Amino acid sequence: MNHSINETILPILGIAADSGTGKTTLLKQVIPLLRQQHIRVGLIKHTHHNMDVDKPGKDSYELRKAGAAQTLVASRQRWALMTETPEFPALDLNYLASRFDANSLDLILVEGFKQESIPKIALYRNGLNHTVDEILDPHVIAIASDIALATQLPQLDINQPEQVAIFIANWLHQ
Repeated sequence: MNHSINETILPILGIAADSGTGKTTLLKQVIPLLRQQHIRVGLIKHTHHNMDVDKPGKDSYELRKAGAAQTLVASRQRWALMTETPEFPALDLNYLASRFDANSLDLILVEGFKQESIPKIALYRNGLNHTVDEILDPHVIAIASDIALATQLPQLDINQPEQVAIFIANWLHQ
């Protein structure tokens, strides 16, 4: 089964950094600022943990564990689709992005997946025992950092989420 076909037409922008740099913290500040600009944001977050959004003992958990390949849990406030994927060799970002409803979003932000060939903002914090070169690749369109860096890329202040949100909005509307 080939899931590498990009079925989505939504722009995808990665937020890439080493662990502990503050990707989630920054996104929690930037997403509401983008919403204020009427930009509807979807998010894909990569985790290295065996995560589960369901809880043991709940009916949906028990039915999924009974062998359902997909389980959709729905309420008036939200719904979630859980898909079992043990046969997939690796996560496919384009396939995951294609699962979003393109009519209800303007942009997909991606936390993690730093090796993917997508436009991304690299985050860098001084003093974390990493070099800035470790997070740079040809797809980085800007760097958000807490120090000035010797680079030709646009530089953003990682501690100024408003600046990052404005950059993202301008990039989106190009």
